[in-house]
Amino acid sequence: MLHSMTGFGTASADDHGISCTVEIRSVNNRFLKSIIKLPDKLANLEPDIDHILRERIARGSIVLTVSVKDQLTPTSVAINQTVLKTYLDQIQSLETAVKNPTVDLATLLSLPGVVQAGEDSAEYLATHEELVMRLVKESIAKLKEMRACEGAALWNDLKKHLDVVRVALAQIAQLAPQVVRSYHEKLKTRVNQMVAGANFSFSDDDLLREVALFADRADISEEINRLTGHLDQFTSVCEQSEGTTGGGGGGEGRKLDFISQEMLREANTIASKANDAAIARLTVDIKSAIDRIKEQVQNVE
Repeated sequence: MLHSMTGFGTASADDHGISCTVEIRSVNNRFLKSIIKLPDKLANLEPDIDHILRERIARGSIVLTVSVKDQLTPTSVAINQTVLKTYLDQIQSLETAVKNPTVDLATLLSLPGVVQAGEDSAEYLATHEELVMRLVKESIAKLKEMRACEGAALWNDLKKHLDVVRVALAQIAQLAPQVVRSYHEKLKTRVNQMVAGANFSFSDDDLLREVALFADRADISEEINRLTGHLDQFTSVCEQSEGTTGGGGGGEGRKLDFISQEMLREANTIASKANDAAIARLTVDIKSAIDRIKEQVQNVE
């Protein structure tokens, strides 16, 4: 079934004093674009997380945020004296511009790079990786659930517009043969009016030849058949099982976008060839419905 590209998923857990939360949000995008926000000491997990996203999501602009809080007593911390001295040197250099500059120790300690956790990055990663990756997968699963619900709502709306196209197309198919007969009758009446009292004649063969040329130009049977085929194909893509790419959704949005473009092409050809007011009105309804379909397809994964 269809999957929307918009959704939200979150997962959190406490494990041995480690509190972790993973949030993932997605909006529309023609391709898959991911932004992964991790604590500095977990930065090495970004390639693995990106790989999981690409396995399970086909399209969308993704923002995944991981926040970690250690509830246990922190391990040792260290003051980076080199960084602190750099800050002090720069402050002292301002003495010529600022008289008696005041230095607050608490402010200095809060500056970036001054206070560093004593725990080794590799050790930190080892104790947090399993929990973080588990929550990443859980949050993606919840995102996909929401995207599936949104996709079901999209499909219900798309079916309404497809029905409008099918009904109007069926009416056009009934009207199409009458167009040639009507043209024949109007042309015959006009010719008879023109030749009445004139010194020339117009044979039935000439009239039939002109009608045959018009019938060939106005024939829309192929367009009707192709548009019907596009409708069937569109429905089949929407109702098919989950694809094998992207872990679900399978990139149906791109297929549906292409099919809807072809649907609009056939509708435009019908409108230009039919040469009938009633059919023209029906093609307006068809093109309006297809435009709505194209808009909704932009939300499909």
